[in-house]
Amino acid sequence: MNNERKSSKAGERAAEGLREATAKDEAKNESKTGHDLAKGADRFEERSKSSDGRSAQEKQKG
Repeated sequence: MNNERKSSKAGERAAEGLREATAKDEAKNESKTGHDLAKGADRFEERSKSSDGRSAQEKQKG
């Protein structure tokens, strides 16, 4: 029963590679912008803003 949920070695290596690539890309973007990227809910809010600077919540209000 537990074997169904156990990760394969190849899967673990792929996941580690993805984490490393993501961290590298995030560091590149942070150095490009000159500040750390927001995390969690702040990051969602930052990404949801459009070019006019209004968030999705502000647009729903009117």
